[in-house]
Amino acid sequence: MALVELARFPSQIEADLARLALESAMIDVVLFDEGMAGFYGPAGLIPVRLMVLDEDLDLARSVLREGGLPGPG
Repeated sequence: MALVELARFPSQIEADLARLALESAMIDVVLFDEGMAGFYGPAGLIPVRLMVLDEDLDLARSVLREGGLPGPG
């Protein structure tokens, strides 16, 4: 079991929307760099990284896509 990066978001709000969608699908999520993203402002200089377990990666992509949320990229 290893954490892998699912997506990067320019703002904490977008990352939280994706996190909530995944958590409601019972997928464990960790956000990296959320404090740094807020510190450097909304310019997206340091994106918030959304991490999931490697075995949940395909399901997590599907959940974001079905929810119309920003995904990998």
